[in-house]
Amino acid sequence: MSSLNRRRLLAGAASSLALIGLAGPVSAQSAGGYDDARLYKDQYGQLYRKRGGEYVPYSGPVVNGRPVDDPNAAMDADGYARRRAARYGEQPPANTPAVQGAANAGDLPPEGQPGARPAPKQDGYPVPQREIDNGPIDFARAYGPVEGEPFNVPAINIKTFNKAFLRAEVDYRTNEPVGTIVVDPRAHYLYLVLPNGRARRYGVGVGKQGFSWNGTATINSKQAWPDWYPPKEMIERRPDLKAEVSKLQSGVGVPGGPRNPLGARAMYLWQNNKDTLFRIHGTTEPHSIGKSVSSGCIRMINQDAIDLFSRVQVGTRVVVL
Repeated sequence: MSSLNRRRLLAGAASSLALIGLAGPVSAQSAGGYDDARLYKDQYGQLYRKRGGEYVPYSGPVVNGRPVDDPNAAMDADGYARRRAARYGEQPPANTPAVQGAANAGDLPPEGQPGARPAPKQDGYPVPQREIDNGPIDFARAYGPVEGEPFNVPAINIKTFNKAFLRAEVDYRTNEPVGTIVVDPRAHYLYLVLPNGRARRYGVGVGKQGFSWNGTATINSKQAWPDWYPPKEMIERRPDLKAEVSKLQSGVGVPGGPRNPLGARAMYLWQNNKDTLFRIHGTTEPHSIGKSVSSGCIRMINQDAIDLFSRVQVGTRVVVL
């Protein structure tokens, strides 16, 4: 597709797309914030839906030429946070004071620039300084033991790991700007948008049925080896967890380290000045990558979480399809 045609497409030029699945009435705004239930296809076979008057890539299920919206599998961030809070006995999200001059967290400039939101305090360790490697991805080096960390990060056995979920640089067509994180839960991929129609792709584990959402959020803070504070009800239900928790600076929790479920890095997502309770983080269970098993958060291999963490800033836009 030429750059001119792509610009026309992403600007909402319907003439460049073929409408499919016209049978039957078209519903009003559907789950995920789409304008309607219409589905479009370009000359390369890529499917699109219309959201906010713009065409966005669609990779969800299709039945009889129509997209399938499952309100139990995808909700907005506030709905997800409230469902998760009810399930695990956490405090539901509450409104927080808006930063003057910014309508929501997505409008804030990156950390360190004028008008940026001060990152909320999270317990964690100083972030080890790492040089970003933009060369060809060497699996043996990328997934070997990580040096210079306060805790051991063991190597991933790439001989037995599903290589489809190891990091790669791929062609990726999107109307999102360079630097955006795009999460495709159904495909179990996270993309960091690069220039020239490319993206850095990582395999991820995602939320199981009823514990996922779609929409747009912003990285509000980043932590290395963060502490984790499970709700009291979860601790009471799990005797194994009782042995792991201790009194920490911000309450009873699991200190950052190799047994912490958040792994080596965590990025905390906010939407509309609220904590979504949704995180992108490392994991102690690399075998869960490529599966839908979590309570909603996006899990990454620790080596991948470290790599992504070093490439994005507070204020980064995150889109969950």
